[in-house]
Amino acid sequence: MGDCNSQHGLFVFRMMRVVVLLILLSGMSALEFTVYRMQQYGLEGRSHGCRSAKVNAESRTPDAEPLTRRCVIMRVTDFSIEKWTRILSQSAAAVLILVPANLSAKLTATEQLFMEREMEILKNETILPVYFTPEDPDLLKMYEESRAVSLSLTSSTAMEVMIGMVMGSGFQMTTSEVQSKPVKSPVMVTLEGQLLGHEEDAETPTIVVVAHYDAFGAAPFLAYGADSNGSGVSVLLEMIRLFHLLYNNPRSRGRYNILFSLTGGGKFNYQGSKRWIEEHLDHSETSILHENVAFILCLDTLANGDSLHLHVSRPPAEGTAQWAFMKELQSVVQSPPFLSVNFSLIHKKINLGDNILAWEHEQFGLRRLPAFTISHLDSHKNGLKNTILDTRSRVNIKKLQRNTEILCEALARLLYKDTMKKTPRNVRIFQGDLGVQEERLSSVLDWLASQPRAAQLITKNHPILSTMEHLFRKSLKDVRRHVFKPDDRNPEFVFYDQMKQTMTSHRVKPAVFDLFMALVIAAYLGFIHQGVQNFGLVYRKFIILIPKLKKK
Repeated sequence: MGDCNSQHGLFVFRMMRVVVLLILLSGMSALEFTVYRMQQYGLEGRSHGCRSAKVNAESRTPDAEPLTRRCVIMRVTDFSIEKWTRILSQSAAAVLILVPANLSAKLTATEQLFMEREMEILKNETILPVYFTPEDPDLLKMYEESRAVSLSLTSSTAMEVMIGMVMGSGFQMTTSEVQSKPVKSPVMVTLEGQLLGHEEDAETPTIVVVAHYDAFGAAPFLAYGADSNGSGVSVLLEMIRLFHLLYNNPRSRGRYNILFSLTGGGKFNYQGSKRWIEEHLDHSETSILHENVAFILCLDTLANGDSLHLHVSRPPAEGTAQWAFMKELQSVVQSPPFLSVNFSLIHKKINLGDNILAWEHEQFGLRRLPAFTISHLDSHKNGLKNTILDTRSRVNIKKLQRNTEILCEALARLLYKDTMKKTPRNVRIFQGDLGVQEERLSSVLDWLASQPRAAQLITKNHPILSTMEHLFRKSLKDVRRHVFKPDDRNPEFVFYDQMKQTMTSHRVKPAVFDLFMALVIAAYLGFIHQGVQNFGLVYRKFIILIPKLKKK
């Protein structure tokens, strides 16, 4: 009898080990992946984005109720302002948004909705940490499992809720314990260089062509900005190449100087342009901007659509160079092969009550310099200007080439107006060896859109800046690099670190699962205990029962 009891005790001990091991194994399943924190910055004295970086909470999807102290996992296709408001109101611990890894050329309806609402979540400072990460099979599986648990917990029957709590698997999401802090001595860099007109004196008017090179989106490390404003930079670099070929020969120089500028901080209220203007107008007695500026042309989002909109703060006065260029643009789009392009002038006054300017030309307009912005967007409120969904796959290189040709043709007709009076309007200057090269535009855009270009990530020694400066020096004269830092006492902009983290998800069971398993083990042990204690009685009854069964 003693041997029997010991054997049963050994069996119970082994079963307990198996159960405990299964529980431990279920909790040890871990996945590590890189996540990118939502924007955190200060601009013009106001804080924006998420203030926190630490995450340690169990996963749920927006289907769960409540979301308090949970890490809410959602896909871009799940996003809505209603869900976002609910997450904030229920004091969720964190948010993880899964971004489609391979975006199609055309926006889906749900992606369009997210893009339009993306900047709304950055208007004010948010306490909870918000992270983004590209989707992959493992993350999608984790999302689906978390969603199944969330749905089961909101089931209509108590039994289904109990089953979901027992059988479902959650994930404990964690990041490092390091909190974000301001970046020391952030900088913004602006490049400039020029082509001199045929007279090369102070009386020669100057046309300024400007494009900002940084990108923006909800997460800095996912801000690739293919259209906004990789397209503007690509057009500017191609214009430099083509007009350098014309101006390289003294006999074929135009009647204007052309100053090209690549500005930083375009997505931060065009701080690079603002400081660059101040450098020229307030700190230099002899400056191109001081002397004879015909107009400033800002390039922004030019790689899509069948429209070109010229945005102005003040309609150009007839007879000015600004007015003449606008007329040349109209003339070009009204001749083959550009007849499919719709051209319009959009007049919007500068709203001095707004902290954020709508377009880059407004920084110049505030200093009474004639300026406008050319874009395929009809409004600065279009979500495409500031989104993590602005990727290379969304750019139409044919339309970028077409828009580049239109701008180069219009500018050339203004530069060589006197010599082209008798030239037919349908004759194009930029064709053949002097044509806009699709391959060059495509390769430049591929290079720009292959790396995030958020202003926080571009230091003064960044490869993008050094490469563009090399291209400037190759074709332009008087190339200068302007490095701007925020004021130490009253900084115009503040950037923060910890924008890239490693998140770990551990598979865990809910607390009720431990209680359920404890009851199962207790019941099992109670059954075994009763069996061992009454083994003799059961055995005797079984022995008596055997002969009766044989007789039957």
